[in-house]
Amino acid sequence: MDDIVEINYIETDENPENEKIIETVLKACYKEEKMDKLGLYVSVTLTCPSYIRKINKQYREIDKETDVLSFPMFEKEEIDKMVENQSNQIKDIFGDIIVSVDRVKEQATEYGHSFERELAYMIVHGFYHLRGYDHMTDDEKVVMREKEEVILERLKITR
Repeated sequence: MDDIVEINYIETDENPENEKIIETVLKACYKEEKMDKLGLYVSVTLTCPSYIRKINKQYREIDKETDVLSFPMFEKEEIDKMVENQSNQIKDIFGDIIVSVDRVKEQATEYGHSFERELAYMIVHGFYHLRGYDHMTDDEKVVMREKEEVILERLKITR
């Protein structure tokens, strides 16, 4: 199970506490989605606002910073089929999650909760984007938010 995440740092300090949060959240997500035996891992990059802005502009043609970006490697239907068949992939990347640590700090303060809670939310949010969920419509948003809250409540990471 420890092979579910690869954590990278770009223009921000390494932090073992953040790594622990990320691993804990991803393990819960994998378990909830019955993906813990698929051999898929997530690449998580913790970075600064300028780097995430650069990536946002390069890949999404949006020239502004954001809090989290997700880049899935599979369509939702492909993951659904893997889960249904429990087909064991040879170690393969599930997708990339890029998080602006500075934005996590700002938003934790803005929303009145801990840095841990905000980072956990960014990771679970990114995971569910990789899993094929979105929040473009109200119906999609309800489904995605419910899934996110199940993970955070199970881990007792509350606001």
